[in-house]
Amino acid sequence: MDMERARFNMVEQQIRPWRVLDEAVLAAHFHLKRENFVPASMLNLAFSDVEIPLIIDGNDTGERMLSPKLDARLLQAVAIRRGETVLEIGTGSGWMSALLADRAMRVLSFEVNPILAAFAKANLNRQGITQVEVTQANAVTEIDGQWDVIVACGGLELVPDFLLSALKPGGRLAVIVGKAPIMLAQCITKQAQGGFRTENLFETLVPMLHDFPRAARFAL
Repeated sequence: MDMERARFNMVEQQIRPWRVLDEAVLAAHFHLKRENFVPASMLNLAFSDVEIPLIIDGNDTGERMLSPKLDARLLQAVAIRRGETVLEIGTGSGWMSALLADRAMRVLSFEVNPILAAFAKANLNRQGITQVEVTQANAVTEIDGQWDVIVACGGLELVPDFLLSALKPGGRLAVIVGKAPIMLAQCITKQAQGGFRTENLFETLVPMLHDFPRAARFAL
């Protein structure tokens, strides 16, 4: 595979046409090496417009890398500025962590699956990305402090209050909310004067994050 041609096609034929025009986001997809975050058995899909199963050394984790254009739209929406701090929920392969760290001062990433946590750490270390701290833990019980940006790399049935409380004034939260068959990606901004502003980004369908609160069920 011609990696550089495949990378160019990913950016110009998938990401840019999906209304990702932020030059910093596009540049990150050129100089970061997505192929180094993909399981070896899936290398031929590294730049494809698909979700990639995260099968690590024969272990099917049941999780998937999101498509490149989806990651890029979320990254563009939160508009990370130099020196900001980022909380990521669901490290996966470490690819989104690397994208976040391209501009952030610090990224703390929670991954509940120990196989994926180890895989992501190894991938990030090989690329010399030192500002990402991968923690193998359940974010639901471990989130602390306040952050400039929070990115949930999986689906939530609803946005819990503890995520909104973890935003600094002016902070942005990227989430994908709902349940099958259609979910909605949103960017929620905490207003400096109080309250929140929500921008609806696109409809999609992604795997759910583990152990987050679920919407109330009603029975007749």
